[in-house]
Amino acid sequence: MNFNGIIIGAAVFACIGIFHPLVIRWEYRWGLKSWWIFLVLGILCVCLSLFIESFIGSTITGAVAFSSFWSIHEVFKQEQRVLKGWFPENPERHAYYQKKREERKLNAASQSEIQPQ
Repeated sequence: MNFNGIIIGAAVFACIGIFHPLVIRWEYRWGLKSWWIFLVLGILCVCLSLFIESFIGSTITGAVAFSSFWSIHEVFKQEQRVLKGWFPENPERHAYYQKKREERKLNAASQSEIQPQ
């Protein structure tokens, strides 16, 4: 029997389970500045996966790399979820979030002025 697929699938499942709370916590702590951590981790894992001889090890490292790259997108989406009130904001960065909310209101108001009634 070949367990490679099951091992890789379980590892990818665990990877997704780990990266989801990382995005939430890191956005809470550092905001959008955290995206570069995911970029560096992703690049390191891509490079590392090229040199791992084990099929399973290389595949799992590649999955971690691309989960990191996807997390960059999710950090930006997480900020939007915080602005909508779906997730708690960091009280230390309340002024930042308030400024973003005001910018969103201004953008929405200017868009409604542009569109014909």
